[in-house]
Amino acid sequence: MGSVLLPVSLLLAATCLVSGSPPTPSGPFWVHINPEVKAVRPGGSVWLNCSHSCPLPESSSLRTQLQQGGMLRGPGWISYQLLDVRAWSSNVRCVVTCAGETREATATITAYKRPDSVIMEAPVLVGHKYTLRCYVTHVFPVGFLVVTFKRGSRVIYFESLERFTGPNLANVTLTYVVRAGPNDLWQPLTCHARLNLDGLVVHSSSAPVMLTVQALSPVAKALASTSIAALVGILLAVGVAYVRKCLEMQSQA
Repeated sequence: MGSVLLPVSLLLAATCLVSGSPPTPSGPFWVHINPEVKAVRPGGSVWLNCSHSCPLPESSSLRTQLQQGGMLRGPGWISYQLLDVRAWSSNVRCVVTCAGETREATATITAYKRPDSVIMEAPVLVGHKYTLRCYVTHVFPVGFLVVTFKRGSRVIYFESLERFTGPNLANVTLTYVVRAGPNDLWQPLTCHARLNLDGLVVHSSSAPVMLTVQALSPVAKALASTSIAALVGILLAVGVAYVRKCLEMQSQA
């Protein structure tokens, strides 16, 4: 049987396959990260899965300032654990290099906690003014919190707490002093807590409390008492006049 001569190009290709050179993707490879957005309680942990289409990646890594924990690996994917997440918003990048080309995918990890409760304390008399006090419990991040006092639908006072930058859950107490008069009787007072999280807005509100005569300042209480006494007097006068008229009509009959 005669010998068969192969072209040089085929011989080179066969040599490369035998030597075990890494396969290259037929087109641009992709990198995905899942989930792309994840919210956790402050101090919590989360797993991120980084997948790709590269047959034999040269390198793969997760780039983040967050603390990394465990790692699981399989064909075409790696899962990374992030621990003790406390920053409101953190960017995480999954980076893969394949055949000299590097691609990446990005996820955003957020840590926030809506208040466990928002409690409006009953008004307390201080001189001629009311002291309004609101308790916002176990909320994070406090620096993104806005607390608002309302009388009915009207805003009395609001305050942004952006000066607070602590990394932990916190309890917030907001106090505001306001002058009030008889017209404020039976108006519902409420406290509202709002987290403005770069587009994500979380609302929480207290149950309403009412201003009562017992809580009025001495001047306002005197005015309210005078108004009530005057009304009672008018009603009594009308009643007496009606009774007299009835008696007169009976005597004439």
